[in-house]
Amino acid sequence: MSEATDLIAILRQSANEKVTAAIERLIADAPDHHLCRINVLAFAERNGFDEEQVIAAFLHAASIGLFDISWNVLCPGCGGVLDTNATLKTMQQEEYFCTLCAAGYEPTLDEMVEVTFTVRPRVRRIGAHSPEELSPAEYFRQVYWGSGVDLPEEGYAELVDEFVVDAVELPAGEKAILSIQLPEGPAVVFEPVTHAVQFLDVKGEPTRERQNLLMIIDREHPHSQTMAFRPGPIRMSIENRTDGRVLPSVCIVGEALHRMLGKRRPFLTAKRLLTNQTFRDLHRTDTLEIDQRLKITSLTFLFTDLRGSTELYERVGDLAAFDLVRAHFSALNEIVAAEAGAVVKTIGDAVMATFPTPHRAVAAALRMREAMRRLNEARGSEDLLLKIGIHEGPCIAVSMNERQDYFGQTVNIASRVQGLATSQSIFATNAVVGDAQAAKVLDAAKLTPISQEAMLRGIAGEMSLYVIP
Repeated sequence: MSEATDLIAILRQSANEKVTAAIERLIADAPDHHLCRINVLAFAERNGFDEEQVIAAFLHAASIGLFDISWNVLCPGCGGVLDTNATLKTMQQEEYFCTLCAAGYEPTLDEMVEVTFTVRPRVRRIGAHSPEELSPAEYFRQVYWGSGVDLPEEGYAELVDEFVVDAVELPAGEKAILSIQLPEGPAVVFEPVTHAVQFLDVKGEPTRERQNLLMIIDREHPHSQTMAFRPGPIRMSIENRTDGRVLPSVCIVGEALHRMLGKRRPFLTAKRLLTNQTFRDLHRTDTLEIDQRLKITSLTFLFTDLRGSTELYERVGDLAAFDLVRAHFSALNEIVAAEAGAVVKTIGDAVMATFPTPHRAVAAALRMREAMRRLNEARGSEDLLLKIGIHEGPCIAVSMNERQDYFGQTVNIASRVQGLATSQSIFATNAVVGDAQAAKVLDAAKLTPISQEAMLRGIAGEMSLYVIP
């Protein structure tokens, strides 16, 4: 543990002390499965920490070599991991198919891609570093299921036994024969390494005659049609034609399985991490390839601009104006990061920032306006007049000019909304002020948005906008 001790000492220089101490205890004392695909939001809740401080701490820990980051494509149905990547750059498929759910999905960064952390082998060796040695139940827990499936800490093995009729470890090139008594109802033979599956529809009159099933596991045919059987004995011949160990399990698709898979918890999404300032600062290379286009179903954009900045330089001189603008940028960057957002880019005196939710953007906008008021009061002038516009909607994450950026109509509208704003008001769309959490932020500030119709350049028809006075 000497290397872990040295790295923890480095981590203390950049991360919250209490969070760092909890990470140190985790590495030293936790069971193996707690150190594989760590759900940082669950870690924060379990320890009573602020989520943003925990996310920042784990990002710093990954940057110095304590953890590996994994970007996992999830099945929204069963919560299984369909693909795992060390970087977003290798996530290239336009569709992912879950054989267990028999459904295909187009990946979205806010619904289907989780970000998890696993301790590095040189820091502490755990079972997941050698998945070929894990038992079937532990393989499901540590490798197959995503961190959003809230598996029970106590009684996990007993729960698995309720729906797994039989399971076998089958080395490469070998065969196994399972003799099983199948009850009435749906069942499935599922292999979590290759995701091979055979659905069984068990119904009709029970029989005493032995029924037969041949299942060949290879990497060419991961799923097949449902086969009908009657309740009673069945002889399964399973052949492994892959070059590695497989773990076929016969499962009853019933209440016990649904109870386990139905218990979900929040997880760190790719969208949330991409709009995190610490991530953008530390992991600039872990973005997208130039030709990648990844969808986000909902992201909130905030644009700012200084009104009359040209006149400001003329009025107070280049040096004084530069210092003022720099102070304004510093204040905005600090507020964006504090509200779980990230600055995507600055354009002249303007800022483009993203937030995972509308209420975070609204809270940031109110804090920005107040920060400019305080800066102006300190100077005894009205030099810093900030225009702010906010909009929420779908977009595409892209790579432009060697940085992660966003593209789409939502971005265009947010920029146009900011163009209408005055220095005394914040302009937002209905998608923002209509958000329940954003409404709570405005109510707490005793602010009532005022509706108005407006034409936005390049946007057909009038839009309903709201002025936040």
